[in-house]
Amino acid sequence: MTRIPGTPAVSSKWHLGETPWQVIPPASPPHARVIIDNDFAGDPDDLYQLVHHLLSPSVQIPLVVASHLRPDDPFDPSGRGAENAETVARDLFGRMGLASTDRIVRGSNDALTESTIPQPAPAVDAIIAEALRDDERTLFYVAGGGLTDLASALLTEPRIAERMTLIWIGGAEHDGLAVPPPNAMPVEYNLLIDVTAGQVVFASGITIWQIPRDVYRQCLVSDAELRMRVAATGPLGRYLYDEIVAVTGLVGSHMGGVSESYALGDSPLVLLTALQSVFEPDPSSSRHVTMPTPAIDDDGGYHPVEGARPMRVYTWVDTRLMFEDMYLKLAEFGRWQDAPGEVSKEAR
Repeated sequence: MTRIPGTPAVSSKWHLGETPWQVIPPASPPHARVIIDNDFAGDPDDLYQLVHHLLSPSVQIPLVVASHLRPDDPFDPSGRGAENAETVARDLFGRMGLASTDRIVRGSNDALTESTIPQPAPAVDAIIAEALRDDERTLFYVAGGGLTDLASALLTEPRIAERMTLIWIGGAEHDGLAVPPPNAMPVEYNLLIDVTAGQVVFASGITIWQIPRDVYRQCLVSDAELRMRVAATGPLGRYLYDEIVAVTGLVGSHMGGVSESYALGDSPLVLLTALQSVFEPDPSSSRHVTMPTPAIDDDGGYHPVEGARPMRVYTWVDTRLMFEDMYLKLAEFGRWQDAPGEVSKEAR
């Protein structure tokens, strides 16, 4: 589980919609809305994704959904994954001096038990309300873990399927596009959190952009990058770095050492929403194929569905743009946290 040693005192406060750390303020308002859904008590790559999104003024973030892990997940086997994820998210907001904690909503601690029965949670009601709210901007639902809360919202109010686009980090490789890694889990990690929820979402009418396992595994950063371009940016960056070190140290102690790289596999959620092209808006520097949306089998595989709606499956993501943007935003934010008055005065 992501550790929570206690939020340090932070003097600089701000709210979502503000960018006091930017010397030159944003040139335009947010172009899209983004609901963030992640299992923040798990792999710390979700913390990097959350911070990066929160520091991206081109998107508005109405909700941050704290979702669950499997009850036997080694990151957090407590069975209270959503509760712990909420605690971690609130702790991270505190470390950033971000006062907009009303955006954080808790999902269900439990996976779906049947494909027709939703799991009630505060997040489900909040997702439906945001999806049905009148707003001309595109609504993205970005998920870096399981899909329980989105599936429950779709079962409760099917109309929301046509009002948002899901971007999901998860699912196995597709035949003809990629092969599984060596010794791969039989069911891909994020799908395994709630296979039934994945089946519900893929069978619904929602538009899907999928980043399957072979693609999120492309998102490697080196320890040198993390030391020099994350840990060195200030207390927030050092916290993010230390969370990775805690995981690699634990894994390495059981494996006789590990590689000096780590997959920040949830980061494409930022790339595909906040970093789209200005003209003919789209994640134009990444590559995808369009294919009929398949059904998901109980074993995590796919089978074709006649007349299925199209979906995007990403085959390559622009890691240069994605990580360079993250490093620079962390550095900019770190300078402001170190001397908030100076930067805020210049920004005015």
